[in-house]
Amino acid sequence: MSYVDGYVIPVKADDAEAYRAFAAKYAPLFKQYGATRVVESWGDEVPNGEVTDFFRAVNAGDGETVVFSWVEWPDKKTRDDGMARAMEDPAFAEDGVQMPFDGKRMIMGSFSVIVDE
Repeated sequence: MSYVDGYVIPVKADDAEAYRAFAAKYAPLFKQYGATRVVESWGDEVPNGEVTDFFRAVNAGDGETVVFSWVEWPDKKTRDDGMARAMEDPAFAEDGVQMPFDGKRMIMGSFSVIVDE
């Protein structure tokens, strides 16, 4: 069954286009190294919770929204190999690459799929 890397990222609303362009630039790189799908989702209806929520999870501030993203891989081995190769790719080492978000507040994890309908 497939394997998924998931991300929740706080992004300033004013940086929506910069984030979209950043994500569109790097998505093909993951696919080049074996990812089957890359999805970037801009927060639209993200409610504030009573105990916790997406905003608190990434310490989002005023004027920020939450991006929910995932990269699907055929399996964990493909992911491990592909992610290692992608991180070594010169495209990730370009001078002046500015992430349009605070990477210290991004949360991420890797998951084994248990149901896929």
